[in-house]
Amino acid sequence: MHQRPVVTELRLSAFGAHRGAVFALGPVTLLAGPSGSGKSQVLAAYGALAALGAGATLEGAFPDPRGRIPDRALPDGQGRRGFRIGCTVDGPAGPVRLDLAVQAEPTLRIVGERLAVDGRILLATALRDPGRRSVQASWLTGGAVGVTRAPLPDDRLGTALLPLRVAGATAGQRQVLAAAEQVVVALRSVFPCDPMPERMRAPVPPGEGRLLGDCANLADVLRRTRHECGTRHALLAAAARTGCAGPVEGLDVRVPEQGPVTAVLDRGRAGPATELGRLGAGELRFLALSLVLLTGPGVLAMDPAAELLSAQQALTVLADGFDRDLDRRQSAELLRLALLSCGRGHVRLLAAVGEGAAEAARVTPGVAVVDLTP
Repeated sequence: MHQRPVVTELRLSAFGAHRGAVFALGPVTLLAGPSGSGKSQVLAAYGALAALGAGATLEGAFPDPRGRIPDRALPDGQGRRGFRIGCTVDGPAGPVRLDLAVQAEPTLRIVGERLAVDGRILLATALRDPGRRSVQASWLTGGAVGVTRAPLPDDRLGTALLPLRVAGATAGQRQVLAAAEQVVVALRSVFPCDPMPERMRAPVPPGEGRLLGDCANLADVLRRTRHECGTRHALLAAAARTGCAGPVEGLDVRVPEQGPVTAVLDRGRAGPATELGRLGAGELRFLALSLVLLTGPGVLAMDPAAELLSAQQALTVLADGFDRDLDRRQSAELLRLALLSCGRGHVRLLAAVGEGAAEAARVTPGVAVVDLTP
């Protein structure tokens, strides 16, 4: 049993190119396969569940719902098509299963949701009246009542709404709350990341120092870590010596009294500092991903569950093209950092990689490689 809630299984019952797919997720899980094998769709499904767990609407979680309908899926007699996804979250409440059925056409809405522990259904919803924008929900109450029934919105995850609806007065209600909160904590502790080198080159205005998903404000975050997170900043500088060309003494920032922040590689006695804007795409992606793996939720632009301390939550990093633009040396160092950080239990990684990185990862202890080759 995991002490911190974590997603240990992702199910794509009917989602894009995937049908009946079940993916076991470990501390470091890499998705491998050729273009079109569905690596990005796996990450998109996880990201959508994370957004729903954080309170997003279906429209916000699935901006292109028709693109998620299974390939060659035919509409029913009423012209409806959709998709089904789910996950298992392990933690103090035990393995909790969440399964979701979404109608994408003709109207985007949830048509069914189920939350269960050890085969016992704690929450079930169903679309009873297509003319109403709600689903009929029933959840375990226990005692004399047994089950509570009430309508819930058809555009939000019912599991995320339960803590606002259930009092916790009975043993059954407390079990429902524990399971729902475990799922919500795990799903909210997610940071989708895809560094964009072309957005990272220019100096940036000083801000709150929370890294964006595209890492465009990397220089401002380095300004913050340099002053507030000395140990992590030193680890990042050490990684830069391996992942960046030429001698590297450290990472520094230039912060004029009025003006943007510029990050630089300190070359020491070897020569003048090099602005990060002059680095190659691979070096920039390497630095950004290293920072993500070495830092925590407080330095990332995400909204973890406020009711728990960060030490009680495990951050999951979702990264598409984890090894994009990287050479073998950089990929190997990034994988080493992932194993180092994820081995402590505070960070987990689910990433899509190319065949070169996958080949090296297959012989690396502690890394799970999921091969999506048809």
